[in-house]
Amino acid sequence: MPKDSAYIDERALSKLRWRCRRGLLENDLFIERFFNEHGEQVTVSEAQGLDDLMDLSDNDLLDLLLQRKQPQELQDRGASTAEALEVLHKMRRPHPPRDIAA
Repeated sequence: MPKDSAYIDERALSKLRWRCRRGLLENDLFIERFFNEHGEQVTVSEAQGLDDLMDLSDNDLLDLLLQRKQPQELQDRGASTAEALEVLHKMRRPHPPRDIAA
């Protein structure tokens, strides 16, 4: 397995989760969904992408997540690294439809 596709360890995951806490609830919802879907299996590459995205302001991050801005518009802030793009794609994925009757 290439180094960047190896999973980060539990301690690094805990630090990453702490680093990903944001001031806007909307950002936290996208980030929490990412962690819920990937659980303990966050790769080194994904961790780097999340770290790159966390360098953005809350408003810039939300604009990316809601596709109001594209990564190349913020490339001077690290939003268009290959790792950040990989994570952004996973975070932008729409929620599956929910059965309201259930």
